[in-house]
Amino acid sequence: MHSKKVLITGIGLITSLGEGVDAHWSALTSAGTQPKLDTENFAPYTVHPLGEVDWSQQIPKRSDQRQMETWQRLGTYAAGLALQDAGIKENEALCSTMDMIVSAGGGERDISVDTQILDAGRGNNQPGLMLNEKLSTELRPTLFLAQLSNLLAGNISIVHKVTGSSRTFMGEEGSGISAVETAAARIRTGQSTHALVGGSYNAEHFDMLLGHELGGFLKSDGWAPVWAREGSQGGGMITGSGGIFLVLEEAEHAKARGARAYGEIASISSGQIRRGKEDLTATVSALIEDNSFVVSGASGAHQPTAAEKAALSAKGASYRGVSGLFGHMREAQFPLALALAALSVWKGEAFAPLSGDETARSGALDRATALTVGATRSEGAAIIVKA
Repeated sequence: MHSKKVLITGIGLITSLGEGVDAHWSALTSAGTQPKLDTENFAPYTVHPLGEVDWSQQIPKRSDQRQMETWQRLGTYAAGLALQDAGIKENEALCSTMDMIVSAGGGERDISVDTQILDAGRGNNQPGLMLNEKLSTELRPTLFLAQLSNLLAGNISIVHKVTGSSRTFMGEEGSGISAVETAAARIRTGQSTHALVGGSYNAEHFDMLLGHELGGFLKSDGWAPVWAREGSQGGGMITGSGGIFLVLEEAEHAKARGARAYGEIASISSGQIRRGKEDLTATVSALIEDNSFVVSGASGAHQPTAAEKAALSAKGASYRGVSGLFGHMREAQFPLALALAALSVWKGEAFAPLSGDETARSGALDRATALTVGATRSEGAAIIVKA
C-alpha cells in the first residue's frame, strides 16, 4: 500500500509567553525575550506560569469552564486554537469525522480532600473506617481523587464538537510521543484523514510539583538555561504551564479543502531503553540526522539532558533547548517541540540560540527535527520537511 503524506495544517499554542502562532514566533525571534517566571509561590521551586487568559474565547460557556480544572481548560483552549488555525473549527462535517488523540497525566488531584484524609489519619485508631467514610463523602462525582485523564478528550468533544474516534495516552513525555506517532500512522495507512493531537500541563499545582520532587527532578536554586543546569541544586527540571494541539492531515485531504500546511512529518522514531544498562547517548544519536536543526524538549533533568547534549554535539546539530523559555510540560512536551519545529520550517529559518551553549544557523531552512528525551523514560524524534 502506498503510504500517504502527513501534513501539519493547524497549530494551537498557549504558554507562559502568550497564545497563538504569531505571539510565539515573535517571542522566539525577538531579541532579548526572557522567560516568565514565578519564583515565589512555589519556593524554592521555580515555574513558568500562565498569564491572564480569557477562557471564553475558546470555551464560551461558563458552565463548561467551571467543571474543568486548569489543565483541562488549557487543553480545550489549545485545541480550539488549533482547529481555528486549520480552518476547521466551524466546519461541523470535518469536526464530526475528525479523530482525536490526547496525551494526558493523571489529572489534578483534589488537594483539599487529600489534606483532610491525611489530617484525619493522624493518631486515628481506625484508619480504614476513617478512609471509607472520607472516600464515600468527599470524592468527586468521577469517583476518583483526581480528574480522570480522558475527561480532557471528553471536554474537547463537547466544546468543539470533535466527535470522531478518541484515544487518550498516559505516560509522561512518552504519551505525547505515542499520541503523535499513532495519529501520523493512522493517516499514513488511510485509517484517518485528519486528526487533532496534543496535550496540556498545569505546572502551578502542588501535587504536580510533588510528583517530580519525589523523584528528585526539580531544580531548587532558581532558573538557568536548560543546558547549564548540571551541578545545580536539585534535579535540574523547571516546569511550565501550557497547552499544545496540532491538526495533522492527509495531504490530498488538505489540498482538496485548500488548507495551508506548516510542513510534512516525514518520519517519526521513538524508543525506550533501560537507562541504567544501555547507552542513552547512542540511542538519541540514532534518532537524529547529521548537521540538523533540532528543536529539543530537553527537560533539564541532569542525566538525560547531559546524554542528549552529547548526542546533539556529536551529530553536529544546531539545537535549541526550548524548556529554558517555556518550562517543561511533560505530556505536552513533544507536541510543543513539534509545533515549534514546524513553525521554523514554515518560516524557512532557524530561530536564534536561546543560550550560550547553542549555535546560530544561517541560510534557508527546509527541514527540522523535533526531539524529546524524557526525564525518566521514552525518547522520540520527528523530522519535519517543507510541504
